[in-house]
Amino acid sequence: MDSLLVVLTKLSLITAFVVVGIVVWASYRLSDVLSKGRFHGSAIAIILGLLLAYLGGLITGGEKGLADIAVFTGIGVLGGAMFRDFAIVATAFGADLEDFKKSGSVGMLSIVLGVVLSFAVGALVAVAFGYTDPVDISTIGAGAATYIVGPVTGTALGAGSEVIALSVGAGLVKSILVMVGTPLVARHIGLNNTKSAMIYGGLMGTTSGVAGGLAATDPRLVPYGALTATFYTGMGCLLAPSLLYLIVRALTG
Repeated sequence: MDSLLVVLTKLSLITAFVVVGIVVWASYRLSDVLSKGRFHGSAIAIILGLLLAYLGGLITGGEKGLADIAVFTGIGVLGGAMFRDFAIVATAFGADLEDFKKSGSVGMLSIVLGVVLSFAVGALVAVAFGYTDPVDISTIGAGAATYIVGPVTGTALGAGSEVIALSVGAGLVKSILVMVGTPLVARHIGLNNTKSAMIYGGLMGTTSGVAGGLAATDPRLVPYGALTATFYTGMGCLLAPSLLYLIVRALTG
């Protein structure tokens, strides 16, 4: 066992890939068994990841979650800015711009509108809870857009780790609400065709939430909602730490 731990610690990045793979596999199995896929596996994986990070910090008294445990130091690299940004770029390259154009100007407008509205709601909630620093307000507002845009914005603006964690939590809550609420409201908002799915994905933006919600509504709509949701993430990463932050800074003085 000691020899195995030495090897796992020495090859910490590979160990991190294995750990994340096991967590993701277990999450999707739980999704299938407990909710028949209605509660998306990615949301369960995020919840488990946050829980493991909390337990790691609790055990070690450190600030990097599981990465403070020697054998799991690779998770700090795997979850760092480099791999995060790579994942965002890879996701964007997976979307077909020609398909996106089919949604027309309404689909494109829905993305910008979705990012701005989500950011505004998150920023207002942050202010209501006493935050006054424009960096903190913008980071939490970006997290309300998605749990990817939040950390990207927080890292770019130099926000503290606690605020970045809050932004991830805000994005996770939104993802779960969208995932659960989509099948309930689909009939009432005409979410039954490809164009409405693309507009819905642009407005909501959380790819995992939209994908899980549409899968429970009509699996044929998933690629279309996920397509605009992917562009939403990219748009959020562009707007939140730049234009939207400048607006917040101007309003807060």
